[in-house]
Amino acid sequence: MTVHDVRSKSSVIHSIDEPAVVVGHSQRLLDPRKGLMLFGPVEFSRNPREVRVGVVGAPEGIELFKKWCARFVSPVLPSDGGGPRQVPFPGFDAVFGAAWLKEPVAARPISRTDLLNAIRISERHEAVSKAVDLVVAEIHNASVEDDTLVDIWFVVIPEEVFLLGRPNSRVPLAKANPPALLLSKRAATRFTKASPSLFEEDNAAAEIFSYHTDFHHQLKNRLLGLKAVTQLFRESSIIQTLSEPAPSVPLTEEDDDFDDDDQFGNRRMQAPLDVSWNIAAASFFKAGGRPWRVSTAREGVCYVGMVFKQDPSRRDSNACCGAQLFLESGDGIVFKGAMGPWYSPDTKQFHLSETEATKLVQKALGSYHAEHGSFPREVFIHGRTYFSQEELRGFEAAVPSGAIISITGVRITRNSDLKLFTYRDTPVQRGTSLIVSPRLAFLWTSGFIPYLGTYQGRETPNPLRIELCGQSSADIKTVLADIMTLTKMNFNSAIFADGFPVTMRFADAIGDVLMATGDREIPPLPFRHYI
Repeated sequence: MTVHDVRSKSSVIHSIDEPAVVVGHSQRLLDPRKGLMLFGPVEFSRNPREVRVGVVGAPEGIELFKKWCARFVSPVLPSDGGGPRQVPFPGFDAVFGAAWLKEPVAARPISRTDLLNAIRISERHEAVSKAVDLVVAEIHNASVEDDTLVDIWFVVIPEEVFLLGRPNSRVPLAKANPPALLLSKRAATRFTKASPSLFEEDNAAAEIFSYHTDFHHQLKNRLLGLKAVTQLFRESSIIQTLSEPAPSVPLTEEDDDFDDDDQFGNRRMQAPLDVSWNIAAASFFKAGGRPWRVSTAREGVCYVGMVFKQDPSRRDSNACCGAQLFLESGDGIVFKGAMGPWYSPDTKQFHLSETEATKLVQKALGSYHAEHGSFPREVFIHGRTYFSQEELRGFEAAVPSGAIISITGVRITRNSDLKLFTYRDTPVQRGTSLIVSPRLAFLWTSGFIPYLGTYQGRETPNPLRIELCGQSSADIKTVLADIMTLTKMNFNSAIFADGFPVTMRFADAIGDVLMATGDREIPPLPFRHYI
C-alpha cells in the first residue's frame, strides 16, 4: 500500500490508497462485486463446489424460500442501469463456480401457530426461549435423523417473530399469551448453579431468565454446540426479492445487513440486487469459502479484536471477555474468555486482569500456530478503551519463550468532534488521515470514493480515532494502512468497503451471542458461526 502526502512533505495530512481485493485468476480490483462478477472468487482450497442449504420455518416460509432458491441462480440486473456501483448479479453459480441447488437438501417445517403463540407470550424471556426452542429442536433432530450434510441453515421467520424477538419488545395486550412459568424473574435470581432450588422446574425457569431476549443472538448461541452455521431470513425480505425490482440506492457502511428497521419499526428495504449480492457473499463464506482476499494484507501479521459484554441479567461489574482473531487471509476465530469484574462503573471502561489478558492472547497465538506452523511476527490488539499497563504486561507475557513477536495495543473509536472539509463540492476522501503524533491519528474510513464517484454516507464523514497504547514501536502509518485493509474483510456482505475494521465491526454482536445464554463454556469456533 502506498502512503503519500496529499499537500506537501511537511503536511500532517496523508492519504492511503484504496486497498484492492484479489479474486479469481489473481486479478486485482477495487470493487469486490465487480471482481467476483468478472473473475469469480479467489483460489482457495476450501472453496465449496456446491452449497448444501437447509431451511427451517413455517410451511409458508419454506415454500417462499424454495421459490427464492430457484431465483437465486438467475441474473439480477440493476433497475436504474447507472453507476459503477450497480454491478449486475449473474446468479450464484455463475459468480462463484459453485452449485446452488434449486431445492434445499433439508426442509424442517415448524407450525406457524406454535411459533407465533410462543413469541406472543407476555413474559419476554419465556417467549424468546420457547420460539428458539422450536428452531433448535428441528436443527438438532435433522443432525441426528438425517445423513444429509448441511452447510448453512436458513431460518425463515415471520415478520412478527423478528419484531417481537428483539430486546425491549412488547406484545400488544390483544395478542399476548399468558406465561407458563410459575416463577417470576425476580424470584429466579435466588437460584444459581451454586445454590439451586430443590425443585427442578424452578431451576429450569431460572435458566431461561439468564437467556438474552434477542431471538437472533440466543439462536446463534444455542446452536454453537451443534456447530451449525445459520442465516436468518425474514419472509418479508423474500417476498420483496421475488417482486418486481425496486430502485437501487447507494449502500452505506451500516448497510451490511440485508434490510433494516428504524426505532419505530418502519422498514427500509434494500433493493433485490443488493440483497442478492450480500446473501451470495455471506453464504459462500459461511459454507467455508473465501470470496476474496485483500491485496494489502501483510503476511505474518494477525489482528485481535477485544470483545466485552456485561451479563444483561445483572447490574454489577461482572462481564464476559472474548477475542476475535483475524488472519491476513481474512479467516477468523472467536474465543470466549472468563467472566470477571472487568467493568468499572466509574470509568465506564472494561479492563482485564494481567492473567486473563495472557490467557486470551495465548489462545490467539496457539490458533495462529496451528494454522501456519509458526508464530506471527506482529500482533495488533484492537479495543475501544485504553489498554492498562496490567493488560499490556499480560499481552507480552503470552509470547512463548524464544519467540520474537511484537504486540501492539490499539484503541479505535469513532470520533465526531473533528471535521475535515475540502475545497471541492465532495466530502473528504476515504483513506485520508490526520497524523497528530507518532501515537495518535485520525483516519477517515468513510468518505468520498473516487472509483464510485460518490460518498455513500448520509452525513459529514466522521473519522476513526486511532491511538497506540503502551511503549509500542509500531509505525502509526503502518497501523492506519492495516486498518484500511481490515475494512475490506467484511465477508458478511459485498459492500465496497466498511467504515469499521472487521476486528471492531461485529464486536457488540459477538459479545451478545457469547452471553446470550449466560456464562457457559464455549469452544473456539470460526467467525462464521457468529454472524
